[in-house]
Order: sequence, then C-alpha cells, then structure tokens
Amino acid sequence: MSIRLGVLGCGSVFWTRYMHLIERLAQEGRVEVTAAYDVDPAKRRAAAARLGIAPGIASDRDVCEHPDVDAVLVLTSMNDHGRLARAALDAGKHVLVEKPVATTLEEAELVLAAAEASGRRLVCAPHILLSPTYRAMHARVAAGEIGALLTARARYGWAGPEWGRWYYEPGGGALFDLGVYNVTSLCGFFGPARRVTAMTGVAIPERIVDGVPLPVRAEDNAHVLIDFGDARFAVVTTGFTMQRYRSPCIELYGSEGVLQMLGDDWAPEGYELWRNPTGAWQLHDEADPSWSWTEGLRHLVECIETGSEPVTRPEHALHALEIMLAAQAAGADGRARTIASDFPAPELDRLPPLDASDRRVHDPRSVA
Repeated sequence: MSIRLGVLGCGSVFWTRYMHLIERLAQEGRVEVTAAYDVDPAKRRAAAARLGIAPGIASDRDVCEHPDVDAVLVLTSMNDHGRLARAALDAGKHVLVEKPVATTLEEAELVLAAAEASGRRLVCAPHILLSPTYRAMHARVAAGEIGALLTARARYGWAGPEWGRWYYEPGGGALFDLGVYNVTSLCGFFGPARRVTAMTGVAIPERIVDGVPLPVRAEDNAHVLIDFGDARFAVVTTGFTMQRYRSPCIELYGSEGVLQMLGDDWAPEGYELWRNPTGAWQLHDEADPSWSWTEGLRHLVECIETGSEPVTRPEHALHALEIMLAAQAAGADGRARTIASDFPAPELDRLPPLDASDRRVHDPRSVA
C-alpha cells in the first residue's frame, strides 16, 4: 500500500523540487498526496488541483491530524518548522522537515522528544549526506586515504532572495537558510563540534522583497569558525552577499592528502583527490548528475517501508542548529560558545553501494 503524504507549504520549494520526486514516487505506486495546506489560498487551490485532492483543508493542524495521512512534509517558512513537525509527530505521523529543524534549541529538543515518544520516523533536511559524491568522499575519509582530518573550509552563498520577507526577519537569515548545508557537511566528516565563534552581521541593510523595500533584521553575511577538538578547525563562509564563485564548496585537508567537493554540497559536481604518495590531483566525475537535494523524501519512504532508522539522524540536525545559534550569539558579542550536543556517526554504509561510476578518474599525469 502506498504511503499517504500531507504537504505543509505549497511554495517554490514544493513546486520546483519536491513535486517532481513526489510524482516519480507516485508513478512507482509508493506514495500519494492526500492533503495539502498553504496559508496562501491561491497556492492551496493550485496544489489541490495539480494533485487531484480536495482544496478544503482549513489549517495546518488539519493536515497534521488528518486520518488519511501517514507522513507529513513540512516545507513552510523556517519559523514554523518546529511547531508543525512536533504537531505531526504528536499526531502519530512520520515527518520530513525542511531545514532547519527549528529556530530555537528548546523547540528542536521538543521535536526530537516527540519523535522518540511516537516511534515515528523523523528525517531532517538538509539531505546532503545522501548524495553519491558526499558518500564517496566520506568513505575515503573513513578509510584514512587523506590521513587524519586537520582543517577544512566550506562556502555557500548567493545574492539573496527577492521574495519571502521571513528570509530577512528574525528566525531567518543566511545561516539558517544557507550555512546549515556547510555546517551539516563538515560535522558529517569531522564529528561533533566542541566550540564555535563567528563574525556575523547585516551587510545590506535594506532589500527589495516582493517589490517592497524591507529593513533587514537577520544576518546576511557570516564567517563561522568551528573547533572540533584536538586543534582541528573549520571555517564556514556564507551569506546573501555572493554574486558568483568558482571554487570548491568543501575543502578537507588531511595529514596525507586533500579532498575537495566541486559545485555546491547540495548540488555536487564530483570531487578532487590529492594523496601525497600519488603526487597528483585525481578528478572524480559526478556519479549521478540527476541527484537532487530532495532525496530525503525517498529515504523517508524507504525507512517507512522497511521499518529502518534514517541514516540522516535528527540529532545531527539539532547539533547543526546549536552551532548556528552559537555563531549568531558569538557574532553579537565576540565570545566563543561551547557546544553541548552530540550525535551518532552517520552510517552511510547502510545505504545501497555506490556503483562503479565513482571510480571514473581523470589523472593529469596521463595527459601527454
């Protein structure tokens, strides 16, 4: 029997990304959408028409408590993530929640507690650990191919959205919207962080959003320094302040080599490997150019079907949130913060094996 989905938030993330995967999974007979809600009545009606469902859902709570819904997708603005994820879990539904899992640590802890109490699956974005490129790099790090990880750099940014006031209001900001990818990626490689400091601020004090001038009240520019213990450090550069870039999104520097992820960590384009014994860069092509950052939904469906726990652990999402909140606080007063939370190491080897395409290598030494 197919898994019945309820969708909360029918904006651009739903239409341009999740809808494509939902339709593919529906064609496979694995899911069907039975309820959808958006605060905008026009979006709500459009989604209902596309999905062939009744448009009469009156509230987000009605989706969470709907008797014909097995799993809820929380795709709303960030300030509502924690409240809605918790409501759906309390109602006995499985949940996929977009990033961040919540905007306060207290609320995130309540979400994880609700998942534990309900026995339902909770999958938290970002889903970047599931990509073939991330998994291949993670396996090389775990195998010691570049030695011990010592330091790293990560970046993700763009000029910023011209829609959605909440991006620039408290509870929004570049860290929650963009930096969360890099923070999640780095912690997946290094493990839990121990200390954080940062410089954050508003570089562009006014934006035009939905055609109207808007004072910016959430950071749009941030540099975050993460201490993973034992003098292992990483820096995240993020913001609505980057017009373009041509550089690796993740740079991992080990005692015996280097790994660099190309593209963005949510849209990887392969990776480069340097090993001291080899003495040359090796370029590994992207194994699956069609991979999408919405694949967390497929993972949730597989977990429900098999009764297995998600590889992307909710504790990892809570840890990333604590880091970002610590960075915001450090950016305000200049004081480093200790990170208290922890998370289990991601068991990426529980996923289906990578195919041989990851081994397609361009070695510069082979060029005459």
